[in-house]
This record gives sequence, structure tokens and C-alpha cells, in this order.
Amino acid sequence: MPPYLRPVAVTLDCADPLALAAFYREATGLAPHPGSGAGFAALTGPDGFVLGFQAVEDYRPPRRPGQDVPQQVHLCYEVDEDLGAAEARLLALGAAVPGHQPHDPDHARVLTDPAGRPFCIVRKKRKKGKG
Repeated sequence: MPPYLRPVAVTLDCADPLALAAFYREATGLAPHPGSGAGFAALTGPDGFVLGFQAVEDYRPPRRPGQDVPQQVHLCYEVDEDLGAAEARLLALGAAVPGHQPHDPDHARVLTDPAGRPFCIVRKKRKKGKG
């Protein structure tokens, strides 16, 4: 069987890589990459995964719903805590709540990061047989 592809990095376009990296550092707990700068910033996980932020001139955030400015990428994050508590923590860090909420709010919520890019937070799935 051929090897599976293993995700090692995701890079997001934005206007201010250092500011967006600071938001995601606080939101995810990933460590700042020592080579980060104004044009490209990155965070790294203990497994080597890299979340990068790349400066793009005239960056325009996605607009949902619709395709005037398509979303291009959509990240989902599993949270251990209550969704309401996770949402409140992320809002305090600079996230926002868009008007379009396509999911059951007890299972998943859509937020936007400070660059206007949508992402979801979802409840951690319980293993079968566990409370």
C-alpha cells in the first residue's frame, strides 16, 4: 500500500502575518517559529506541524455565504471545553461571529479570525462507551 500523505503545514494569506500568528498562538497554544517576520510568520506544534501566515498585498477576507470573495480554506478545530466557553475565549482574543451559522450551535460554531477568515470550533467527540 502506498504511504498516506501526512499534513505538515498549512499557510494562510493575510495582511499582517505577525498579528494573525499572535491570535492563533493564543488560540491554539502552538509555539512561535523563530524565523517569523513581517512577510511570513509561523507557529509550530510538538509534532512538527507548521501553521504559517503569509503577507499578501491587498488581502481581502472571504465573504460568506456567497462567492464574491470565496473562502479558499476552512479550518476546523476540536475543543475540549464547552463550545460557549471556547467561543468566549476566542472572541476575547479578537475573533468575531459572522452572521452565517450553518451548523447546530450545540455541535459546531463558525467564527472568523482577525483577518476575517472563517473557521469552525467543534465539540470533541466522545469515545463510544464513555459518559
